[in-house]
Amino acid sequence: MTDIIIHCSVALLMPPLLLGVINKTKAAFAGRVGAPYFQPYYDLFKLFRKGTVFSETTTWVFRAGPVITLAATLIAALLVPLGRHAAPLSFSGDMILFAYLFGLSRFFTTIAALDTGSSFEGMGAAREVTFSCLAEPTLFITLITLARMSKSLSLSTILTYPTPANWLAAGASMLLLVGALFITLLAENSRIPFDDPNTHLELTMIHEVMVLDHSGPAFGIILYGAALKLFVLGAVFVNVALPLTTGNPLADWGIFIAAMLGLAVTIGVVESVMARLRMVRIPQLLVGATILSAFAMLLVLR
Repeated sequence: MTDIIIHCSVALLMPPLLLGVINKTKAAFAGRVGAPYFQPYYDLFKLFRKGTVFSETTTWVFRAGPVITLAATLIAALLVPLGRHAAPLSFSGDMILFAYLFGLSRFFTTIAALDTGSSFEGMGAAREVTFSCLAEPTLFITLITLARMSKSLSLSTILTYPTPANWLAAGASMLLLVGALFITLLAENSRIPFDDPNTHLELTMIHEVMVLDHSGPAFGIILYGAALKLFVLGAVFVNVALPLTTGNPLADWGIFIAAMLGLAVTIGVVESVMARLRMVRIPQLLVGATILSAFAMLLVLR
């Protein structure tokens, strides 16, 4: 019961902090002080106190989009083990549900954008769906490879299977999976080099353009859902890339939190030293990630 409470508390409270760490890291590279680490929390509180304006051209789909997206991401967070502890929800085959929950959230985000009738948001939705079609195979192949290695279809077993001993036994495959997962993490969360979350250039926006018509609490739900998605996929990456365990439950939770903060710093460094890729280069990088995961699977199956 204690692990479940800690799991839910960390999953609910930590996501905005990751955004704060990323922004602080980028500010340090730019020679600025930057916003406080807890600025994303302040922004969410401000949005939840505001009113919401809905266009007369929209339907219930536009209003349901942010809520269903957040609900799907919250369920996905309950399926992922944190701190080397089993997930609150775990059953054989839950990795398929995990992948399709993100598909469900993306579907409602895109149809909510299309529901506005704006060609501008339709452009962003088309780009989002196109790039997701190239990123999802990488996630599927990675999970299938880890399932083969752990001989299980449950995320709690799959993501706690990597250990230092298993890394030594299958180091090449694990390195390929880590590289593919990191690329997928950046793509799924619309981070540089795939998209710039701070951009306002109309012809380069992807995710941000789909939520331009949302305001107030609805926009706050979208921002929190995006932070939660970063946290969940980051937890998957940390479980595979840093399989550290001490046997002490509290120490393992501390290692996990420190690793997540380190991942946020790494993302901030990547966004500080790289520019956004040209649109035609993004599919090439995503296909490259799929090839990396496919090679990892071939090494496991040989």
